[in-house]
Amino acid sequence: MKRHQEAPLPGSASLPAWLAWQADQQPQAIALRHKRLGIWQQWRWAELQQQVAALAAGLAAHGFAAGHSLVLLSHPRPEVLLLSLAAQWLGGEAVAQDPQQPVRDLQAILLHLQPRWLLVEDAEALHSLPRDLPAPALLLYAEGRGLQQRVGLGWLSVAQLQQVGAALSEPAVLASNGAVAFRFWRVDGRGALQQQALQHGHLLQAGSQLLQAEGLTANEDALASRAFASSAQVRYLLAPWLQAGFRLNFPENLATRDNDRRELGPTLVAGTRETYSRLEQLARSRLPPTGSWQRALVDRVLQPDAGRFWRWAGHYSVIRPLRDVLGFSRTRVPLLLGAPLAENTRHFFAVLGVEVRNWPDSGEWQQRPLQAEASTQQWRPSATPPLQA
Repeated sequence: MKRHQEAPLPGSASLPAWLAWQADQQPQAIALRHKRLGIWQQWRWAELQQQVAALAAGLAAHGFAAGHSLVLLSHPRPEVLLLSLAAQWLGGEAVAQDPQQPVRDLQAILLHLQPRWLLVEDAEALHSLPRDLPAPALLLYAEGRGLQQRVGLGWLSVAQLQQVGAALSEPAVLASNGAVAFRFWRVDGRGALQQQALQHGHLLQAGSQLLQAEGLTANEDALASRAFASSAQVRYLLAPWLQAGFRLNFPENLATRDNDRRELGPTLVAGTRETYSRLEQLARSRLPPTGSWQRALVDRVLQPDAGRFWRWAGHYSVIRPLRDVLGFSRTRVPLLLGAPLAENTRHFFAVLGVEVRNWPDSGEWQQRPLQAEASTQQWRPSATPPLQA
């Protein structure tokens, strides 16, 4: 008989500990899905843990250890998630950077960090690096297309790193409740560099609050359409995923996210103010032309004081088709992370029966001087060549 195992406690566990628990409790359940070349790929919880362990072993073989930082410059994709957990497995931290941020800000952050372990998503992300950035000890890439002629010493694909690690012994889990799991960097409006550090315990506590408030279960389907480059996303999407054990889905890319959402029909959507505003514009673009009698009928249905008849008539002719267009046909937990919605956008979704709940990004940013971290400067050999991306 299988031995009963208690769930890790938010006050004493880490993100990798929750991964191990889910792999033990539901090894064959689907943990992760990613659309690639039009086909959904999927990973089970047991497979996911094995791959994270292999990546942790590979990182350790390249000198990554407790207290080190792995910088990830990529859109959401499985490799980013697995590498983040692998770095945390070893007691290190993940530094996620959004490729969509202004190039000047991104380059200022990278020059400050001078990452020793770095993931770039593809050739485009590589070209966004500062030309005078010192070459990292290990440069990982997720997509090799366009990089075949550029691969140099210390460059590995994520698949190669995993293959290397799979042949090694599984390292011990060094993540602790009080260790930093994610660290975020940004440039504020005055050009000053700021950072925000999130400990495992802090993330798990926030995740527990969301699970209880929204009644999330292992049956949810969540879509992660933006990079894990904000504290709200790791608090209210990543940590709950590990704790509840539901399915996390990544679209093929940003250009296909709306089609992928419509195809998937997620029950949990976690978006920003910009996400919901963009979806509102997408829905309104499908409405009949302004001034037409068809548009007059639609506007009547969408009025807040529309009577029961108009609501009944409009449900099947307007509201349900619009929810299908947006991929909200099954959504029961629509979350807004960060700044609140504009009133007209909030009202638009309310008319569609989508009551968006706001979970503010309450993390505290600390200002840091624009100079390289002492801890990262120490590793640099004096003759470290620039990356010449």
